[in-house]
Amino acid sequence: MTSGNRSTRLPTADEIAEINRTHLIDTPLRPADLLFLFGTREDVALRVATAARLWREGFFRWSIVSGGVTPGSEQSECTIIKAAMVAAGIPAGRILEEHRAMNTGENVTFSLPVIDAALGLHNVRSVICLGNTWTARRYPMTLHRHWPDVTKLLLTVDSFAMPRSLWHTDADFRRRVLHEWDKIEPYKAKGFIAEWPEG
Repeated sequence: MTSGNRSTRLPTADEIAEINRTHLIDTPLRPADLLFLFGTREDVALRVATAARLWREGFFRWSIVSGGVTPGSEQSECTIIKAAMVAAGIPAGRILEEHRAMNTGENVTFSLPVIDAALGLHNVRSVICLGNTWTARRYPMTLHRHWPDVTKLLLTVDSFAMPRSLWHTDADFRRRVLHEWDKIEPYKAKGFIAEWPEG
């Protein structure tokens, strides 16, 4: 089997259990200084609805949306998502913008100067990472690599019908999870991400 198609494999029971235990996690939520919304082309409405709920419930004071222009669109992910967040009731002035990022690493490295200029990194003590279920802990691991001092919380969403623990029973969900899971160790070895303690 080549590395190019490993995400189509059928995982073993041990691998499923390990992914469920260590990768497909959310942390207990508590109010944070910043919501970091990682750009996406999928499940935008669900991600925005989740952000709006967190705003209404007082879980963050500021947010940043990071995402560049992707194929097939003339607008950046940031532009599309921020407009939807404002329409959902989040004040535009509370949403910082990053329009260049094309991957998770760039989401973080391009956003940090924006956050620093607007808020001062030293003033941000806690961040809620909001993104796709299948990418899961790689969001805070990437943030931890570049911004170790801030407390990281994780909330992930998806529109799959089955419970998250049954991801392996749906071919598309399984492919997405395994594709992201297989990045963890190589990315750690390359220094792209850092081990992140849960909670």
